[in-house]
Amino acid sequence: MGKSKTAYVCSDCGADYAKWQGQCVSCREWNTLTRLSIGAKRSQSVMRSASFTGITEEAKTLDQIDLQRVPRLITGIKEFDRVLGGGLVPGSAVLIGGSPGAGKSTLLIQIMCAMAQHHTALYVTGEESLQQIAMRANRLNLPVDKLQVMTETNVEVIQQCASKLQPKLLVVDSIQVMFREDVDSAPGSVAQVRESASLLIRYAKQTDTVLLLVGHVTKDGSLAGPKVLEHMIDCFIMLEGENDSRYRTLRGSKNRFGAVNELGIFAMTDRGMMEVKNPSAIFLSRTEDLLSGSLVMVVWEGTRPLLVEAQALVDQSSLENPRRVAVGFETNRLAMLLAVLHRHGGLFVGDQDVFVNVVGGIRVTETGSDLALLLAVVSSLRDKPLSRDLVVFGEVGLSGEIRPVPNGQERLQEAAKHGFRRAIIPKGNAPKKQLDDIEVITVSKLAEALNAI
Repeated sequence: MGKSKTAYVCSDCGADYAKWQGQCVSCREWNTLTRLSIGAKRSQSVMRSASFTGITEEAKTLDQIDLQRVPRLITGIKEFDRVLGGGLVPGSAVLIGGSPGAGKSTLLIQIMCAMAQHHTALYVTGEESLQQIAMRANRLNLPVDKLQVMTETNVEVIQQCASKLQPKLLVVDSIQVMFREDVDSAPGSVAQVRESASLLIRYAKQTDTVLLLVGHVTKDGSLAGPKVLEHMIDCFIMLEGENDSRYRTLRGSKNRFGAVNELGIFAMTDRGMMEVKNPSAIFLSRTEDLLSGSLVMVVWEGTRPLLVEAQALVDQSSLENPRRVAVGFETNRLAMLLAVLHRHGGLFVGDQDVFVNVVGGIRVTETGSDLALLLAVVSSLRDKPLSRDLVVFGEVGLSGEIRPVPNGQERLQEAAKHGFRRAIIPKGNAPKKQLDDIEVITVSKLAEALNAI
């Protein structure tokens, strides 16, 4: 019988060490090492799990690899398939994260009930009873005659059951409650999450099973558990949404089979998660009155343009250090843009409180929103409303130049489709021929954009 070994694993980067130390050398974080016990029993279990298919893989050269395209499994929910890059890839591991109540289980039960009509599907839960799952499926009027469900937290038992049923799709809800008997730590710990996910992913790769893992999130919105978990899976998508909003956004932050930062929009209803066909329409529900500090911008999310309303409020500050609050924007970028506005636009807001917000709860990460954000701030500062048929996009540089952004032509077409008649865009995004249904104003400096409004 083999001798038991002990290792210490960093919960942030996954680096392992022979003995405990206060700081991880790889990521420079403190107090992130967790003890992991490895014994002979674990080694035997790993050997059994590695050979459960009876297939021995051999090394090959690249010219021996079959380049035939792997067919994707279409779920039928277009927004979900869009985020995945066109559907589920056999043998892939997909991690779905989200805060409690975001709708992860609701979305998955809808997908699994629909897919079970054409493929063998197994839904494993470690947090709910089978009655709770059945009640949710019946409340949503889903087909329940084909989906197989079980309640289990032992991954070895899940693997044995899956080996017998041979499902095409396997859902594990959630990875934080799963455990292995040969790992000497509690469920949810770094060691248990790492080893449980490793066993399930190995099974999925060897049997071409689509593995869908549900993950918890921490208070700051990041995925709970070791950082190495995000490196092990093929696709990581996050379901986001405020508790007081009926809309949910599904954003892909990692995808080996498609574009990252792809965005899917859903609405939480009494019939479950319903996909939003025209996302721009829900973010453009503006009031009839002309108000200062409001402006529509065109951002690029994944593979499509999205029209979003940006709001700004500039008010006299009573504090020694005026506040800079950004909801949906990056706070550091807001501070930088305000400095550019002062230096190259001649407008000083250092003694003002500045609040900016993206309507609808969406989070904007691209730089194409810079110009719209600054013009909304100027509109609020001067208390001058902007035209309702005006749309703006463009990146602002530190020297006050307006830089072009990708997919400018598609952004203009999306704006024209929604009835906008004027657009202020970078000169580098000027269309080759004049558009009939929208007036395009091109600018190369921030001062030109301020004069245009």
